Amino acid sequence: MRTYPRNSPEAAARIVALVLIADGHVCRSEFDVLRQPEASRLLGLAPDALHRIVQELCEDLVMGAHAAGSMLASIDADTLASIMAEVDEPALQRNVLELALVAAHADRTLAEGEALVIEAAARHWNLGRKAAAVEEPSRAAS
Repeated sequence: MRTYPRNSPEAAARIVALVLIADGHVCRSEFDVLRQPEASRLLGLAPDALHRIVQELCEDLVMGAHAAGSMLASIDADTLASIMAEVDEPALQRNVLELALVAAHADRTLAEGEALVIEAAARHWNLGRKAAAVEEPSRAAS
């Protein structure tokens, strides 16, 4: 799994991308939410760069996937913690979590994989239950 500089737009966007692919497919509504200028601004990401980050994440996961497992099967607790540790700036953490929630809820369905990644981020960043994946986001990026 590639690494990104700490608190970089790419490190932040990869966490959102992980939520996007956690259920095995990316709905157009999820991507559309993240194409809005506000989403790019919150991540510090160039417009339309999220597509590249999703592709890089998928490439990394395919390289680590086992023949019979899913792509997410290659992300163990240590790898997930390492990914989350690349974002340690509190404001950026909140932005990532908010965008992940907005994207996950864009298709009006919160898949188990999406919830697991969001809850892992909240737990790793000590953001507690206020960021619980079961809550509807405020749609700050809408």
